[in-house]
Amino acid sequence: MDELCSRFPEGKFDMIFADPPYFLSNGGITCQAGRMVRVDKGDWDRSRGPDVNHEFNRAWIARCQALLRPNGTLWVSGTHHVIHSVGFAMQQLGMKILNDIVWEKPNPPPNLSCRYFTHSTETIIWAAKNAQSKHVFNYDELRSLNNGKQMKTVWTIPAPNGDEKKDGKHPTQKPIALLKRILLASTNEGDLVFDPFAGSSTTGVACVAMKRRFVGCELEKEFIELSIRRLKRAVSERASSLNVGVAAE
Repeated sequence: MDELCSRFPEGKFDMIFADPPYFLSNGGITCQAGRMVRVDKGDWDRSRGPDVNHEFNRAWIARCQALLRPNGTLWVSGTHHVIHSVGFAMQQLGMKILNDIVWEKPNPPPNLSCRYFTHSTETIIWAAKNAQSKHVFNYDELRSLNNGKQMKTVWTIPAPNGDEKKDGKHPTQKPIALLKRILLASTNEGDLVFDPFAGSSTTGVACVAMKRRFVGCELEKEFIELSIRRLKRAVSERASSLNVGVAAE
């Protein structure tokens, strides 16, 4: 990420979406597709302790803040393992927190220990570059999406389905519908979007569908290859839809 970010001038991007490590891989057990599996996404998701984790968050958020245009915004998703650190880092850096969104998953995996509530939500913090930013908020488009009512901060969106994983799976993959709503809310056609933890490039797939430009950063070769497959499919599907539209005319 450092090397890639250094290639861009400050003020490059209109919006950044980040799904950073949650630091929750602890060898515990969860339920996935009806099977018990270990919570181990890889070394990149293991906690190094709260102080080190927070310094990591503050460092990458500072880089993203510098890369935002004056009126740009940053969206960051996370669970309780990381999101409080993210919000605190944003405040330390002088960013303006605009909203915290609750993404509710209607069919979450059960809590197998029966000692806690089922984890059915993630928090997404939306923040402007600084207090002077005049951020984009497409109120009318969101209201239209929500049957003429103001969009609230609780979004009920299912986790990615099998169709979204037909090119391969990522352990923390986000649904395309979630990213489309974020893009609809805070960007316009032609805007440049950056994802510093691209994973399987769901952000990029949503950008292709919604006519936004996309830059992503990913370290794992497996997920870079998955991203390429998904982005190629997204571009092909969009081209096909455009051809159908032209033929219909």
